[in-house]
Amino acid sequence: MAYKNFEELPIWKEARVFCKEIWEISSHVPFSKDFSLCDQIRGSSGSVMDNIAEGFERQGNAEFIHFLYISKGSAGESRSQLYRALDRQHINQEQFDELASKAENLSKGINKFIDYLAKSDYKGYKKIR
Repeated sequence: MAYKNFEELPIWKEARVFCKEIWEISSHVPFSKDFSLCDQIRGSSGSVMDNIAEGFERQGNAEFIHFLYISKGSAGESRSQLYRALDRQHINQEQFDELASKAENLSKGINKFIDYLAKSDYKGYKKIR
């Protein structure tokens, strides 16, 4: 199936839900008062969906794959920040387990999408030298 816009991509939809859940959980005290960590985890979770979108809009598989790797890195960064939130008792173990699992599933899904694009004969409109 050819996607016409990034909003149709299942991986982008999943990243959007993850970002929303991070925003919601980080809106509660004491997490919301840890300004640095709160800003970092909101930024990294948003970066997951934003880089999928930006890569899609570049209209070339090579650039799209590049941005997907950045997105995958942001999912890992978010997972690491969840450990910090747990260690600082901003979230409980159950919240951590649920969100860390979603971040890991995002990474796996992004990796599968990268593999698919790398094997695709379609290279898009733009190529990087």
